[in-house]
Amino acid sequence: MSIRTQLPGALVLEDGRIFPGVPFGAETDAEGEAVFTTVMTGYQEVATDPSFYGQIVCMTYPLIGNYGVCPEDDQSRRPWIAGMVVREYCDEPSHWRSTGTLGEYLARHGIPALHSVDTRALTRHLRTRGVMRAVLVSDRAGRSDDELRELAGKAWTPNTADVVPAVAGDFRALGPKDAPHVVLIDLGVKEHIIESLLRREVRVTVVPYGTTAKAILALGPDGVVTSPGPGDPVNAAAAVFTVRDLARSGLPFFGICLGHQLLALAAGAQTSKLKFGHRGGNHPVKDLLSGQVHMTSQNHGYQVDAESLPVDQGWQIWMVNVNDGTVEGLRHQRLPVMSVQYHPEGSPGPQDNQYLFDEFLALVRAHWERRQPAASVGLAAQASTGGSE
Repeated sequence: MSIRTQLPGALVLEDGRIFPGVPFGAETDAEGEAVFTTVMTGYQEVATDPSFYGQIVCMTYPLIGNYGVCPEDDQSRRPWIAGMVVREYCDEPSHWRSTGTLGEYLARHGIPALHSVDTRALTRHLRTRGVMRAVLVSDRAGRSDDELRELAGKAWTPNTADVVPAVAGDFRALGPKDAPHVVLIDLGVKEHIIESLLRREVRVTVVPYGTTAKAILALGPDGVVTSPGPGDPVNAAAAVFTVRDLARSGLPFFGICLGHQLLALAAGAQTSKLKFGHRGGNHPVKDLLSGQVHMTSQNHGYQVDAESLPVDQGWQIWMVNVNDGTVEGLRHQRLPVMSVQYHPEGSPGPQDNQYLFDEFLALVRAHWERRQPAASVGLAAQASTGGSE
């Protein structure tokens, strides 16, 4: 497929700014929220991250498409972005795993994109003015700039309603049956989160959004994970009550990204929208308990308001963003509950935060061992010491 140079398109923002570009991908228009991400690789993972649902994503790294696409990199069953905007698009990828071009991939899924856009100017504009409504048009012919601006001002965004049902998956049972059992609430989970759990030899039951705490507890879990997902956490009100009951149950609980925000709401805290969000693979986060700083992969537009956290009820801020001081992690002083605002599986982005799965699963295994019959525990102890005398 050759890059089309005719019928130039544009990204039009609700404040009237127009960024012209050359279309690739699907030959259609899109509406959504214009955002940017600073990841240098992983454009396919970005496209298939459900947290990007309904957003037109500007890739700040200038060269996109150079290593093609392959099915193994999909983070979900389909791409969720509304559109993509890049500076330079490579339509002749070179990589041994590549099964096609990014343009073909987006076209197959009906997603439009633009290249030859001044992405630096666009990113600076969004940092200054904040993320906003936008339309991406593949063909400006026959439409005036004023008409396009009017469309941008009325564009739908994923913050106006509960959009989690659009991306959440179905029930799945995975992993060995005779292992610690983790229930994962799917609010738009990425596959690498599930893989990060399975490679640690636990049983994972994925339950759909809307599953009640009572139904989850009936599955007999040793721990619960609440996944990332799109939209304003306040709109996912039903999940707040589920998370509240699970966090109070005494089970190990791990909230990731949207799961972190829902945990904060369940604790009685508040959330608010960030000006331009945290999206990229290079966000420094400080662990306030250890003093260590970790580079993290992030994709969110909302934050937990630190001053609203009820610290008198045992809640504490665990991690903060080094750049702006926003809350990046929560813990409870008495309950086995933890959460992070970023993506510990690092897809795309750094992998050095995988230790969080180990920390959570240590709590899970301790809970599982307490549930085993005394005879089984004795046999396990004998096996670990080489048998009895």
